[in-house]
Amino acid sequence: MFKKLLVANRGEIAIRIIRSAQELGIKTVAIYEETDKTAMHIMRADEAICIGAGPRRDYLSIERIIGAAQSSGAEAIHPGYGFLAENPAFSKQCTEAGLVFVGPPPQVIIDMGSKVIARRIMSEAGIPSIPGTDVLPSGDEGEEIAAAFAEKHRFPIMVKAVAGGGGRGIRVTQNMDELIRGLKTARSEALMAFGNDEIYLEKGLTNPRHVEVQVLADKYGNIVQLGTRNCSIQRRHQKMIEIAPASLPDELTEQICDTAVRATRACNYVNAGTVEFLLDPDNNFFFLEVNTRIQVEHTISEVITGIDIVREQIRVAAGLPLAISQKDVIFRGTAIELRINAEDPKSNFMASPGVIEIYQSPGGHGIRVDGAVYQGYEIPRYYDSMLVKLTVYGFTWPEAVDRLHRALDNFLIAGVKTTIPFYKQIVKDPDFINQKFDTSYIETHPQLLSYREDVPPIDKLANLVAEINSYGFNPYAES
Repeated sequence: MFKKLLVANRGEIAIRIIRSAQELGIKTVAIYEETDKTAMHIMRADEAICIGAGPRRDYLSIERIIGAAQSSGAEAIHPGYGFLAENPAFSKQCTEAGLVFVGPPPQVIIDMGSKVIARRIMSEAGIPSIPGTDVLPSGDEGEEIAAAFAEKHRFPIMVKAVAGGGGRGIRVTQNMDELIRGLKTARSEALMAFGNDEIYLEKGLTNPRHVEVQVLADKYGNIVQLGTRNCSIQRRHQKMIEIAPASLPDELTEQICDTAVRATRACNYVNAGTVEFLLDPDNNFFFLEVNTRIQVEHTISEVITGIDIVREQIRVAAGLPLAISQKDVIFRGTAIELRINAEDPKSNFMASPGVIEIYQSPGGHGIRVDGAVYQGYEIPRYYDSMLVKLTVYGFTWPEAVDRLHRALDNFLIAGVKTTIPFYKQIVKDPDFINQKFDTSYIETHPQLLSYREDVPPIDKLANLVAEINSYGFNPYAES
């Protein structure tokens, strides 16, 4: 096992990785930019190294991160998610520098990072994919291919970036004019977001459900699946709420999980990954992509199985076999995760940086809080707006919903706008309660934005702050 691990990330995922590493007896190294020097992950690690002035560019500097690992004596690097997590050059250069990259091999990242190559590999393995094209050439030739594809498969047609993720570089088009415009805008957005303007087309499914399977694979050919997750509640192709399991018929669940294992084997996957699918209204499922990293929503799979996914990631990277086999995986209950962001839902989810005046998180049975903020923390405007992941567990779906309702009522973040009031509306919505949602849920429920702000008035906030401070509050202690 490693003696020291560097975490090449920030925020809640850095803290999450640090915890599992420390439980394994591994010393941890945090990195940070000068613009992020008050971040909580710095306090949680055994040591921390400033890698530059920032903002953002140094978290993306392979040279600086590898240099920090070498100077600290770390033997391995965990990339978390985002930043360099799915950059094959980072994985390759870690190996060349004599460091272990906690993730899949570079070639797997390359293959699965190209959605066109990934579709080809899955097709050869007999795994169903949505009809699509190869990489579209630019100019008139690309437009001609697009027009022929649309005539054959009919609208809606999706224009998608070959690289990247996070919902960027995607356009859903309903007619030929939108398609031609979408080719240009998706290509431009993909270039800005991923440094790669390659795009391709897929036949669009009407109101599909987004279901994924968490997998673990080691170097010895062992593969374990940890069940399904329903990630259908999204905004602009970015997930907001995730649920495990996906509450599908037993036979369909078995088919999807078996297919995910086949997909994992087809691409020679090692470490933790996620195989994603889209389901049409008739429960036909199609391969979407493989995410070659830890997912934000891994917590709900951990809650319903009791398996520490990050711990298994580190063990596999150290050359050990998986500590579990498929027969060891027992599913129990339902888990729901919310991504609580510093955003104003009523202003088109505009980011809301600022100082957190009050932070009081919920607790009790069945509640897990993965966060990286504290009272008095100033949220930088340079980074992702996610503050906290709230995960609740219930033995049944109704129990999980009741617990989520209570947790949201007990969650107070004042000083910045957050998505908590919006989630309070969702958890009371009959369609959510009855599990009637697909990827169109947010767009088809505009009434959810009709809520009143329930933040206490300024004078009451001031009294609360004074009262809490009188208790000798430690800003780096978790609530």
